[in-house]
Amino acid sequence: MKCRIRSKPLLRGIVCLTALLPAFPCFSQAPLHRFEYRHPAMGTLFRIVCYAPDSLLAGRAARAAFMTVDSLEMIFSDYREDSELSRLSAQSGSGRKVKVSAPLWDVLRLSKTISRKSDGAFDVTIGPLSHLWRRSFRQNEFPGQDNIDAAKERVNWRWLRLCRSNRVKLKRKNMRLDLGGIAKGYALDKAMARLNQFHIDRALVDGGGDLLLGPAPPGQTGWDIAQPGGKARLAGLSIAVSGDRYRYLEWEGKRYSHLIDPRTGIGVTHGLTVSVQAPTGALADALASACSILGPGRTDGLMQAFPGCSVSFRQK
Repeated sequence: MKCRIRSKPLLRGIVCLTALLPAFPCFSQAPLHRFEYRHPAMGTLFRIVCYAPDSLLAGRAARAAFMTVDSLEMIFSDYREDSELSRLSAQSGSGRKVKVSAPLWDVLRLSKTISRKSDGAFDVTIGPLSHLWRRSFRQNEFPGQDNIDAAKERVNWRWLRLCRSNRVKLKRKNMRLDLGGIAKGYALDKAMARLNQFHIDRALVDGGGDLLLGPAPPGQTGWDIAQPGGKARLAGLSIAVSGDRYRYLEWEGKRYSHLIDPRTGIGVTHGLTVSVQAPTGALADALASACSILGPGRTDGLMQAFPGCSVSFRQK
């Protein structure tokens, strides 16, 4: 009896494997080229700098990353009544435990942690105060102590309760959440993660000056970054800068920042620029906000709670 050798399945396997090769850059030694893209979102400009084999892949990845940022804006915005955040705020005081999306849950959970570690200097229930001060900025006048006191009565991070199964309860009536101190950093993280799904890791994501840095560009030891203290070459971390350079109110000889201390209800007046380095964009953003409120000399305990993070203060 003759033995027949069947080779077609093996050939099909080789063909299938060959077809998969282009999807995995680790099999390719194609040179990487620099590409840059910009996109308005979250009230600022997002920018992506990345290195990829060709413009087609880079463009697809950047578009997907920006779409991710846009989808997060629809969740986190406190300017839009139809955002998930606004719908959650509308349920405050109702006694309901509202099921929230994974991104909103992630941000609220980290926010609670930083609120606790900062003794309330960081507080996403600050919405009543931030909206009061936004109106004062537009009208160029101090909001008045009575208005501040009334808004403060609706602000307390302890009234934000995280329940099981991604459910959230806002315990008091007329609460209003504001994620302005953390949402942009979280968006940086998710945009970078989307780029990584296209096998692009040598990338920089910039959201209004806050940065998330991937591995260094080809042939370099890091990304050349201009910081308040001078230029540095960095990689594999996030940088968030907080200050009142562009948004402030001058009233009776004082300069009030848009960064509001939830404990006093008043914008900070120290005039310092705060820079934080952290492993993730969300953590850097939130810590920069908290450290701006705490001020120099009062951040040691907070920073010790988050290994791998650092803060610096600089006078303008």
